[in-house]
Amino acid sequence: MTTPDAAHPRFAEALRELGLDELNARIRRFPDATRTAAEAAAAIGCELSQICKSLIFAADGVPVLVLMDGASRVDVELVRRELGADKVTRAKAEVVRETTGYAIGGVPPFGHRTRTRVLADRSLLAHDVVWAAAGNPHAVFPIPPKDLIAHAGATLVDVRE
Repeated sequence: MTTPDAAHPRFAEALRELGLDELNARIRRFPDATRTAAEAAAAIGCELSQICKSLIFAADGVPVLVLMDGASRVDVELVRRELGADKVTRAKAEVVRETTGYAIGGVPPFGHRTRTRVLADRSLLAHDVVWAAAGNPHAVFPIPPKDLIAHAGATLVDVRE
């Protein structure tokens, strides 16, 4: 179901600022949460790997966004090496909200409150279209992975377990 208020207002504004207004019309809102990749894939009717997870890590205490396909897990050691950091951990929920402006389970791949370094796993390129959160746990949008990576300002990497 597509509704005009499907996206989080901050994300809808980010889409307008990026010249991606047409994506607002493609956002799908579901009555049940799409907080996890499995929930999102089931609601959409797509493969788990077509879900783009937006995960926040702390690299030496600095937030970093990692975009990963829904069927895979992030190898924090590979992220640590990629960033040249001493220590990489999953960010706490309050850090995620403070950094992105969104709660875990609804973090979109771009349109965040603050600019962070972004890494995108190459596995996302295996699909013509991937689905990502639209700022809340009930809304997702489709986007070609190359466009997603470009709009997120991401560096393409191999950080999957």
